[in-house]
Amino acid sequence: MDSLSPEELRLAGEQRRLRLQILGLNAVGAEATFDRVARLAAGFTQSPLAMVNFISDKQQMFRGMYTPTGDPGARTDAAGNAVTFDLSNLTREAPGDYGFCPHAVAMGSQLALDDVFDYPRFKGNALVNDLGVRSYLGTPLRDNTGMILGTVCVADFKPRVWDAQTREGMKELADTLLSEFRLRDSLLAQQQELFAVFDGAPFPIMLTEGPEHLLRYANGKQGQAFGMVPQFSRGRHVLPGLEAIGVFNAMDDAFRSGQTTTLGGGRIKTYDSPSPQEFDFLCTPVRTSPTAPVSGILTVAMNAGGTSSAKQSHAFAANVQQRFEQMGNGALSGATTPVDFFGPRH
Repeated sequence: MDSLSPEELRLAGEQRRLRLQILGLNAVGAEATFDRVARLAAGFTQSPLAMVNFISDKQQMFRGMYTPTGDPGARTDAAGNAVTFDLSNLTREAPGDYGFCPHAVAMGSQLALDDVFDYPRFKGNALVNDLGVRSYLGTPLRDNTGMILGTVCVADFKPRVWDAQTREGMKELADTLLSEFRLRDSLLAQQQELFAVFDGAPFPIMLTEGPEHLLRYANGKQGQAFGMVPQFSRGRHVLPGLEAIGVFNAMDDAFRSGQTTTLGGGRIKTYDSPSPQEFDFLCTPVRTSPTAPVSGILTVAMNAGGTSSAKQSHAFAANVQQRFEQMGNGALSGATTPVDFFGPRH
């Protein structure tokens, strides 16, 4: 049923991972927008299990999920029917080849299995053995560029016929997420405009992604001061000097709390100075859409002290913080110029 060769599948998986990385979706974690779509899918199809599943080349990430809640001995599906299996410990991730969703992605078309036992290829699938799934309907989830990122899927513990109306409804439900992907791309474009300004900043700036703080962006001064590192490398591993003085701990706090944190008086030996320098670090949470959870941290390193340069750095950092907060709330529009950040030139 899969239409791609192993090499084509590998390349497609890598492309999906990169696209998910760009969109801030290449990680495990619940997100309200996707949970809502999963809940709608479960209700619409009267299914006990529904997911919005993003699939990279290495793993599946169920950022949207609906499962029965309440007492495991008295579980019900979206229609109120009793459910035999306990789904209380169902995790939001799985290996890349687990279940039926990877087949729907590889096919590039909807996969409807009325009874998995009718298909020798599928009846031995781990999803059947682990959860007792007997029927499955998976719809490819395409972004606004046309790339398949995963699936919107439902499953049941009994055989059932997925009729044409149900299948079409699932396609329409998957299409509702196009606006979410467009919004993320729009905010990313606004970020790129800000980065063009940051490139000329006289102090270090970096944007990291996820709880592991993968390096998404660093301006020239960041590289000069703390070292040039590959994009999407793990910050703690490639910037040990910042780790040693507690910068990444402050970033952890900002990521968990969703609030800006400051680390003052961090003294560190930099590559562009013969003697150690002292910095204040401002860590600002960043979101990829107004309703999304924190996806990363923007960190500005400001020279500590009372000089005019230090004051300018702090003013810049405060402006950056405000702009990214506005962006996260969907309030930032229009182009940004250097004067917006650095203030009048004298």
